Amino acid sequence: MSSSDLENYAWSPRSPGERVLMALKMRNGLSSSAIGEQLGITGEAARQQLLRLAQEGLVTSENISSGVGRPTQAWSLTSAAQSRFPDTHAALTVQLLDLIGSTLGEGALDTIITARETLTREAYEGAVSDKPDLKDRVAALVDLRSREGYMADWNEQPDGSLLLVENHCPICAAATACQGFCRAELDVFRAVLGPDVNVEREEHIVSGGRRCSYRITSESAS
Repeated sequence: MSSSDLENYAWSPRSPGERVLMALKMRNGLSSSAIGEQLGITGEAARQQLLRLAQEGLVTSENISSGVGRPTQAWSLTSAAQSRFPDTHAALTVQLLDLIGSTLGEGALDTIITARETLTREAYEGAVSDKPDLKDRVAALVDLRSREGYMADWNEQPDGSLLLVENHCPICAAATACQGFCRAELDVFRAVLGPDVNVEREEHIVSGGRRCSYRITSESAS
């Protein structure tokens, strides 16, 4: 990921510290030199930003030994850093969900989630329906999710499975208040990618993970 790629999201980091946070958001466990290379600055400049962010409680580090030479200091975001990334009208969304649940009942919330799930599935199916290859469908899904603010990516694993990663959840507050959104999201992925495809969530931001990740396997390939 180049430094220009960091500008391609709805929230664009401007200060040096924000750019460092974004680099770690997209890839955990980076060294200061690796961050500097991505951002087009020196490793020492990146280290100074990391030290400042560590004082603010936004990043933490651990020494990783490769068996030869000095250990590498790998940096990661703390849970406190999540608040530095955009949430979609979080307070209003949570308030509306609370009001719906308290005034109309949980059944009304389920109706809203189901309706949103249907609309999302129809939109996604329209974007991937002409792609017979699973990798192409996953790539199209990742593109849709990235445009919605999930900072998504995917890669093929050594065992042949595909890993879809979402480095950010723009509806995290709503999903925390009502985890039916997360259930619906997983159902949409399964429906869109096809009946012969298994999709399992492995990491979950709402459950305390750094990101959400989904392992995707084709039954025909197993």
